Amino acid sequence: MIVLGTLDNLNDLVNLFDQYRIFYKKDSDLEGAEKFLSERIKNQESVIYIYYDKNIPVGFTQLYPKYSSARMVRNWILNDLFVLKEYRKTGIATQLINQAIEFAKSKDANFVQLETQVDNFVAQKLYQHLSFELQGPDEEFLLYKKFI
Repeated sequence: MIVLGTLDNLNDLVNLFDQYRIFYKKDSDLEGAEKFLSERIKNQESVIYIYYDKNIPVGFTQLYPKYSSARMVRNWILNDLFVLKEYRKTGIATQLINQAIEFAKSKDANFVQLETQVDNFVAQKLYQHLSFELQGPDEEFLLYKKFI
């Protein structure tokens, strides 16, 4: 089940977010994670979805707006996507991405954008499977867009 991240389920989100940061070789910082996420939610600066399996939070995604003056539209950056290791390869990441795309469509966006590390081949395969188009590599990250 996917639910919107709010202050009501912030504790569930904080633990996932901390694990996400640890995955990217950052130190655990539950207090910092709580402050960061609560500010994003309170200020309506991001949209967060949490995946629950039998009331256990096992994954999340976070989107940030990206504005285009020329197109006069708000698109979305899928900045964070994380699923606990023991729940990976079960379709949860796909469901979270699809939820993010549906949200962006509901806001009349033209695309959802994301990046992944050049050596994250599992993520690259998933994004390509979901029809994200490679926009260009740099030394560390690959940029993908899904036009909607």
